[in-house]
Amino acid sequence: MTPAEIRDEILDILSDIAPDEDLSGLDDGKSFREQLELDSMDFLDIVMELRKRHRVQIPEEDYGHLASMSSTVTYLEPKMRDIVAA
Repeated sequence: MTPAEIRDEILDILSDIAPDEDLSGLDDGKSFREQLELDSMDFLDIVMELRKRHRVQIPEEDYGHLASMSSTVTYLEPKMRDIVAA
């Protein structure tokens, strides 16, 4: 997957987890928690959705890499490079 495809996938997961949030003005450089009303369970849901949809394993010690859209895409790009977008 390309970085743009990974970003779209994260947006899709976020829209499933927080359907009432407006994601159109999301600032990729700001943390998700600053911009969205996500709690720790929502964050775990993101990790679980990535595992379920793409079999991407994210160890707990790497959760900090998923703080913002840009850091998430950067972290996931090597892990999802060989995944074909659906």
